[in-house]
Amino acid sequence: MDNNRNIFASKIGAILAAAGSAVGLGNVWRFPTETGEHGGAAFILIYVSFMLLLGVPIMVTEFAIGRHGNGDVSGAFVKISGGKKGWRWMGLLPVVSGFLVLSYYAVVASWTLYYAYEALLNGFAGKTSAEFQKDFEAFSSDSVTPVFWTVMIIALTCGIVALGVQKGIERGSKIMMPLLFIFIFVLVVCSLSLPNADLGLKFLLLPDFSKVDGGVILSAMGQAFFSLSVGLGCLCTYACYFRKDVNLMKDGLSVASIDTLVALLSGLIIFPAVYSIPDLRPDAGPSLVFVTLPNVFQQVFGDIPVLAYLFSLCFYLLLVMAALTSSISMLEMSAAYFHRNLHLPRSLSAIVVSVVCVVLATFCSWSFGDWREVKIFDMGFFDLFDFLVAKFIMPIGGLIMCIFLGWVVDEKVLRAELTNNGTLKSPLYPTFRFIIRYVAPLCIFLIFANELGLFSYLF
Repeated sequence: MDNNRNIFASKIGAILAAAGSAVGLGNVWRFPTETGEHGGAAFILIYVSFMLLLGVPIMVTEFAIGRHGNGDVSGAFVKISGGKKGWRWMGLLPVVSGFLVLSYYAVVASWTLYYAYEALLNGFAGKTSAEFQKDFEAFSSDSVTPVFWTVMIIALTCGIVALGVQKGIERGSKIMMPLLFIFIFVLVVCSLSLPNADLGLKFLLLPDFSKVDGGVILSAMGQAFFSLSVGLGCLCTYACYFRKDVNLMKDGLSVASIDTLVALLSGLIIFPAVYSIPDLRPDAGPSLVFVTLPNVFQQVFGDIPVLAYLFSLCFYLLLVMAALTSSISMLEMSAAYFHRNLHLPRSLSAIVVSVVCVVLATFCSWSFGDWREVKIFDMGFFDLFDFLVAKFIMPIGGLIMCIFLGWVVDEKVLRAELTNNGTLKSPLYPTFRFIIRYVAPLCIFLIFANELGLFSYLF
């Protein structure tokens, strides 16, 4: 074994770390929003189907590239391609995306940390819906306070990454992922006890296929793709630390199952809560988390203040856990490159990346306030970074990974990775290879076109 190679000490540590990378604010925020906007249960069924058809194969593709690379993403592409150095440039895409995605993701993550702090101090008590709306607008547009909380979330992330693969990332995942599920199950029980919770359950569990059209199908396909964060390189980076006896197919299904479970349980928290108050809509969008739900908690539990306090605190702590597990993998993508290729100490690599991300995140945060009029391609920094990552880097990265593993890499190398050099039976291997070569590239192209609005332009 390469003594210089960092690896996860246990299989469960590898699964929890990869699941933590996949599970993020998108599961608790974007998934319920997408489900609410596209009709509920029917959208979920299509989403789960695409998770199995598209998400898992592309995730396993990242796993195979990363583990074979045995170091960092950039070197992984060179090694698994048989020494073709031109592919090193593809390995640099995750390094760049790590800076971009963490910079704007940390802004939203900092909002969750601030709201957890407010919940801890019982700052929501007695407020009205209008006050929640006013407070959120004032906070998000402020020049100083959001930046302070952004620095806090990036500092927490940096501290965990600086500790290393086993003592930092793996140990952190083993602590935060169980805590995340504890918060989720407490909140689910509370939410299902609310008045009119059955209406939320019907919306979530009873499909209405009359609402399904091409847009819903493409949105479900996109959610399956984005939910796992495939195409960014986070999972590829973590797979560099997988042991050689890890079953990539099995672990891919495990990670996808955890990710989907968190998304569904989040729906069980949010939709019964939303339906407990008349005239609230399940498709409220981003304001659902920071305006609508705090108001719901106060109204529903107004007669039992201690429950309003506990429910609010648990919910925002859940968001903080989800944000941290993902932000760790984002920072690790870039830090690992500096550590392996520039030979910087791991702690210094993490600090360098963090400082740059703090600067970029500050620009993103200010785009909600003082820099609202500062535009690049008619977008503020936050929207620009989000646009570049979600509309370009993720789909293009996923597409290139599929083409690379399906058409460039020696088929014997791919089979060896997925069967652990022939020690595992892999009856699904022919199906996997067909999906990666033909189905996944087509689906990613459709997602790419839909995200850019090309279908509405053409038709």
